[in-house]
Amino acid sequence: MIAVALVALLASASLTLAWIDFRRGIIPDWLNLLIALAGLAWAWLLDGWIAALDALLKGLVVGFIVYVLRWVYFRVRGCHGLGLGDVKLLAASAIWIGTMGVPIQLLVGSITALLAVIALHIAGRTMTRQTALPFGPFLALGLLATLALQQQDWLS
Repeated sequence: MIAVALVALLASASLTLAWIDFRRGIIPDWLNLLIALAGLAWAWLLDGWIAALDALLKGLVVGFIVYVLRWVYFRVRGCHGLGLGDVKLLAASAIWIGTMGVPIQLLVGSITALLAVIALHIAGRTMTRQTALPFGPFLALGLLATLALQQQDWLS
């Protein structure tokens, strides 16, 4: 029962995150922290404190790797391609879905973001390389989709 409540909390936090990021272009730290803490509680309730520690370490590793990639991109291109809120969201997501789930999350997020760009272009909005589109909502969707696939044993 508590595990279901934590997944419902994740879904609610993801919807809130998407709304705020679309409207203000920022992912609040408190939402990323809520997602991370709920994921730790979920891991602990399902598999104990060792699993929660493992999930935390996976989140830290993913956060570090994505932060380094963000830094390298900035050094090469001179602009940020990914916001810090997105980096923190990916780290919090890894607590829920593990390191093996993050590529699926990124795939789902990237495909749905591309579909959104195509829809905006068809609707007449000019899209250039400098057009900013919040990625957090698409990452949140990718997180929920990946978790659902894992729970159905479609992914490990």
